[in-house]
Amino acid sequence: MNEQAAITTDGLTKTWDTTAVSDLNLSIPNGSIYGFLGPNGAGKTTTIQMLTALTKPTNGTGRIAGPPITDRNAVIPHIGYLPSEIEDRIEELLHRFDLIEDADSRISTYSKGMKQKTGLIQALLHNPDVIILDEPTSGLDPRAARAVRDTITELAANDTNVFLPTQILPVVSKLATEVGILYDGELVAEGPPEMLIERWETGEESTLEDVFLEVTTDGSYDVVESPES
Repeated sequence: MNEQAAITTDGLTKTWDTTAVSDLNLSIPNGSIYGFLGPNGAGKTTTIQMLTALTKPTNGTGRIAGPPITDRNAVIPHIGYLPSEIEDRIEELLHRFDLIEDADSRISTYSKGMKQKTGLIQALLHNPDVIILDEPTSGLDPRAARAVRDTITELAANDTNVFLPTQILPVVSKLATEVGILYDGELVAEGPPEMLIERWETGEESTLEDVFLEVTTDGSYDVVESPES
């Protein structure tokens, strides 16, 4: 990956019947674990669809590891999808997530947790520059969830960007180097978890959950203008 940011957006906006995402500005460096938080309906899914070139923005621009998100063929090699080779990589990841004994099973017979592991293998298989993991620990037992968290940390240490949309705040608190909170389609808070906790301190032992609840209450926030704001 080159030296530019892994994910950038400038005024990214998507309007369906209403505006789902409004004027989203991101600049996420390589090697980051970016926790992308927001309540249901905040615009997280629409943002993911735009970043993965599944839908085009109404306004604004974005790039994934260089290519514009409006060019699906150029973006896809940089994000998670399943290629048709690299058997050694498949075996390595099957071992990591304890699926080697089930490698020949039909996926329709898998439990929710096993399907989640399979999806993670698919996302990691070709060593992409940017990995978007939507609720990666959902449905996993504690051992598998630990393996996922360790893998995320390892990926970031190897300069891969991990974009982590989730509502599991303890995972974000433990792993994320940067957090963005989306509410009603707008980025209402962004920064390292400890900085957000300090800025929106709500008590003697404030947590990221306290910040999340504070900034996702109507009228309680100012939309961020930059990561340093």
